[in-house]
Amino acid sequence: MTAAAAVRAEGLVQRFGTHVALGPLDLHLECRARLAVLGANGAGKTTLLRMLATAAHPAAGRLELLGLDATRHRRALRARLGYVGHRTAVYPELTVLENLGLFATLHGLGRNEVDAALALVGLAAAGVWRAGRLSRGQQQRLALARAVVHRPELLVLDEPDASLDEAGRGLLDDLLAGRTAVLATHDAGLARELCDRTLVLRDGRQVRGRGPADGEDVPPPPVLATVGRG
Repeated sequence: MTAAAAVRAEGLVQRFGTHVALGPLDLHLECRARLAVLGANGAGKTTLLRMLATAAHPAAGRLELLGLDATRHRRALRARLGYVGHRTAVYPELTVLENLGLFATLHGLGRNEVDAALALVGLAAAGVWRAGRLSRGQQQRLALARAVVHRPELLVLDEPDASLDEAGRGLLDDLLAGRTAVLATHDAGLARELCDRTLVLRDGRQVRGRGPADGEDVPPPPVLATVGRG
């Protein structure tokens, strides 16, 4: 593989038993680009994002993130990635500050960084609340704060708009500012609003990849990714 890219995949495949859940997929994403991954349930969106977040190893193919092999340099990459999965993964008995502070400590960060991240997601006034008291949308905001508190270079977000109100959705552009981002969503409007590239999956295969954000009146750019089987 050549020159630095935020995401570079060649022949990427994920299997569960004999079932091929994704791929093979070739993908190239430049630094600071934003990619929306679209598709129905079971299309392979979460499977792809888990590999991009180093939460799962590819079954085949090669994946580089930020110039590093995603399997061999998983630990080093974790400090440079921010990830929000389907579950918010908050500790309900801990306060908002304790939840985020616990994660920040793992990155050698202190209270200033925690306060800044909570302010960014609109939870500055909720620091002493137990996370179990938060609404589902507020828990999603806390998960987003956890994803950005250490100022990652690459954000991987699985349905980041889940349960967010209009104000919460309005925060997403600020969270993505200056970073490379890959996000899965069912909302094509949100994809157009936040991202300049799209990858549409069906049954683990790409059915479309273009930009900016799939505008129908925009001529298609060079193919962003190719997916095929056998």
